[in-house]
Amino acid sequence: MKKTLIILLLAAISINLKAQSLDSTALIIIDIQEFYFPEGAVPLNQPEVAAQQAATILDYFRKNNGLVVHVKHNFEPGGSIHNLVKPLDSEKIISKDEVNAFLNTGLNNYLKNHGIKNLVICGMQTHMCLEAATRAGHDLGYNCTVIQDACTTRDLNFGEETVKAKDVHLSTLSTLKSYATIMEVNKFIIEN
Repeated sequence: MKKTLIILLLAAISINLKAQSLDSTALIIIDIQEFYFPEGAVPLNQPEVAAQQAATILDYFRKNNGLVVHVKHNFEPGGSIHNLVKPLDSEKIISKDEVNAFLNTGLNNYLKNHGIKNLVICGMQTHMCLEAATRAGHDLGYNCTVIQDACTTRDLNFGEETVKAKDVHLSTLSTLKSYATIMEVNKFIIEN
């Protein structure tokens, strides 16, 4: 009986410590919007896969009472946030007109008012809005983590050359290593 009680107590402490680790951390979901999915204005490479991974990290933050912020670009048609990561009424939505989610929005003030020091960032497009938010967050003093498998982008053209989405994605993540920790969803959840 004592052994079972001790195990249950240790498990409860472990769960409590895990939840407390998110006290100064916010999940920022960048532009997972309908226009990036098939039939949208700017379809990306496998957006469903990235959105499902974003839904996994979103679920983790919700279960651990972490702060969640949804960022959406003001663009129509298809500007709705995708159902896989649909915001709850209690979750903040930041609307933006720029690539950088911090520029001309209240995002930084909102995070500071909640005592946030760490950002976990995912979303679309890796080489544009996700990269801009990560670099800006770093420059503003946040410790940033990018969830690499909860992001995606698209093929890019330069002159006669086409750069495949996978290469754009990996190249962007490679440069972001100077600004953020880059990891997969499952690793983040195990380590936190």
